[in-house]
Amino acid sequence: MARVCEICGKGKQIGYNVSHANNKTKRIWLPNLQNKKVVIGNTTKKIRVCTKCIKKGLIQ
Repeated sequence: MARVCEICGKGKQIGYNVSHANNKTKRIWLPNLQNKKVVIGNTTKKIRVCTKCIKKGLIQ
């Protein structure tokens, strides 16, 4: 299962750690995903949603 928000599509971002000596090493920033139960029609489904979508009230 990919680490992607199922509502907004937010995923990982890739960049560099940069030291004081300007050495660069690759790193990854992951979104803050939470498992939430959502009612779709008459069924409940578990989806992975980022906290920004939860705060906006995009899920119920």
